[in-house]
Amino acid sequence: MTYPKTNETIVLIKDLVSIPSPSGNTNEVIHYVEKFLTGLNVETRRNRKGGLIATLPGQDQTQHRMLTAHVDTLGAIVKEIKSSGRLKLDLIGGFRYNSIEGEYCEIETSAGDKFSGTILMHQTSVHVYKDAGKADRNQSNMEVRVDEKVHNADDVRALGIEVGDFVSFDPRVQVLPNGFIKSRHLDDKASVGILLQLIKQIKNENLQLPYTTHFLISNNEEIGYGGNSNITPETVEYLAVDMGAIGDGQSTDEYTVSICAKDASGPYHYGLRKKLVELAKQNDVSYKIDIYPYYGSDASAAIRSGNDIIHGLVGPGIDSSHAFERTHAHSIENTSKLLYHYVQSEMEK
Repeated sequence: MTYPKTNETIVLIKDLVSIPSPSGNTNEVIHYVEKFLTGLNVETRRNRKGGLIATLPGQDQTQHRMLTAHVDTLGAIVKEIKSSGRLKLDLIGGFRYNSIEGEYCEIETSAGDKFSGTILMHQTSVHVYKDAGKADRNQSNMEVRVDEKVHNADDVRALGIEVGDFVSFDPRVQVLPNGFIKSRHLDDKASVGILLQLIKQIKNENLQLPYTTHFLISNNEEIGYGGNSNITPETVEYLAVDMGAIGDGQSTDEYTVSICAKDASGPYHYGLRKKLVELAKQNDVSYKIDIYPYYGSDASAAIRSGNDIIHGLVGPGIDSSHAFERTHAHSIENTSKLLYHYVQSEMEK
């Protein structure tokens, strides 16, 4: 059984994943978040990269915290309009073509018009192509079939579709009665939903935070630089909230909060990691400590760009990351609880 705030968070997550926002084209979802926070009377501002920063004042304004989650997702961009009227893609973010084979998609033109499509192998029909199962899933063989009456490149261009237009993938979100949530883009919209619910809880309970706390909703994490700027000089602790990766050799699961010890960028701050574990133990939060070998976060990007901060990473466990993702309400709940206690805790020394 989950507590009511988790159900509210899941509604937020469902709304968020349903808004297309591949890296580079995130204004619509940022506007959704902005409107949500404005409704709570929370001060927000946009940075020049298009991300959103919300600030809650604390008792100590000489030391700040920053929590971040990213709202940009994997996606694609039109690389070429083929003579057949189909589209060649270039990928946005780190994933494989096989993970989008057969996926419904949406092409958005620079004028804002949207067209439906399906991502397919050129050699899809087994009745025509002998190598349909063996052909490589790559840029040369995969294409978008546009759901319009088009026969050639000129027909496609007449619709307003051009090279450089963004392509987003159908999230196919489902919330099941047993607590599972499956959808594309739970990385990292599950965490964004958690942070929005946390801010709402802080406001509703009139909590006085010990330190001024910033919430960065970044919009370029999937391409490596979403959370590497707009960090105030007073910021001491910087905590990225992003998915925990599940697989062979991993301790992370879909029911606990994952606390990252190390990723491809190196170890996270040892003192902050130990404090997060201690907070979890003290407050009956189920957690796992893990290492993500092929992973980077907004926190690691912030460190690389020279910020003198204590950095950490926690998040819900997400199965099949950068593909057919799934998590559970228990992971959402445990992540939410840890963050609720973290923002009220004393600073790591």
